[in-house]
Amino acid sequence: MDGNGRWAGRHGLPRVEGHKQGTRSARAIVEESRRLGIQHLTLYAFSKENWSRPRDEVDFLFNLLGEFLNSELSTLMRQNIRLNILGETGELPLATRKILQMACSRTRSNQSMQLNLALNYSGRLEILRACGLVLEKGLDPGNLDEQEFSRYLYTSGQPDPDLIIRTSGEIRISNFLLYQSAYSEFYFTETLWPDFDAAELHRALEDYYLRSRRFGRVESV
Repeated sequence: MDGNGRWAGRHGLPRVEGHKQGTRSARAIVEESRRLGIQHLTLYAFSKENWSRPRDEVDFLFNLLGEFLNSELSTLMRQNIRLNILGETGELPLATRKILQMACSRTRSNQSMQLNLALNYSGRLEILRACGLVLEKGLDPGNLDEQEFSRYLYTSGQPDPDLIIRTSGEIRISNFLLYQSAYSEFYFTETLWPDFDAAELHRALEDYYLRSRRFGRVESV
């Protein structure tokens, strides 16, 4: 969800206002995805690399996340949406961890859609973590297949993403779901995240539906 800071700059506003507007876009996309019947949605909210940002901005982001979850919990319950976290939550601020634990616990039985928040997330570290868990289990690497390995990822039990959307003109994967996105389709848009609304989501989905997904197979004639 890129472009919050640039959006604020273009509007002559502080960066924090871009992040606030970004949460409004997140809310709109979650609600529209649920309405469309999308069963799994992942929002890349905070990466391992984001810790290098100014401390006051990082603190604001986690405070904003807490406010967002507190205000949206009733909506998640009403719309039967389950919240799940991808990433190393143990490194997050204590107050943030408590709010996340509460929200995940409250929504655990919800079934209409799973909303993943990638927080303190790194695709490379996720793969290393999974390898470590495999070793801890004492599994024979020679008997390990992709299906078994995927059980040790944060996304265990979930399908791989069909479509990955990257906003604000950035054209790279940025350490996001590296293992899971092997056959994902990508959609890049110049639209900044705070301006990414339901209509933009529909454009991305319409583009996706026009593609032929072969997964390495020869296209039939």
